[in-house]
Amino acid sequence: MVRGTRNGPYFCGIDAAMDVISGKWKVLILWELHHHGVRRFAELRRGLPGVSEKMLTQHVRELEEDGLVRREVYPEVPPRVEYSLTDDGTSLNASLASLGLWGTERIRRTGAAKVTP
Repeated sequence: MVRGTRNGPYFCGIDAAMDVISGKWKVLILWELHHHGVRRFAELRRGLPGVSEKMLTQHVRELEEDGLVRREVYPEVPPRVEYSLTDDGTSLNASLASLGLWGTERIRRTGAAKVTP
């Protein structure tokens, strides 16, 4: 069982998935880790323009609690902390890929503005 505090009741699988990934930054954090592998906190923040330190901290902690992100602390001075995807985080990203393709096509079709980091 995943350590997260979310445990329903859920209406359907989409409801359960949205409970875990709700919030503007969670999916983007997962995507950033998917594309760059292991990242330190400052690297994550630079890769997500507009996210506040507080919001990034909160969402990374929730993703860790839900078993999607791994936090590795190295016993060094100064301390080094790295974040990466777990197997569950990787499989969720595979599911999000088609959603990303849909969004990219929508941006193209509607001419919506796109941020480039």
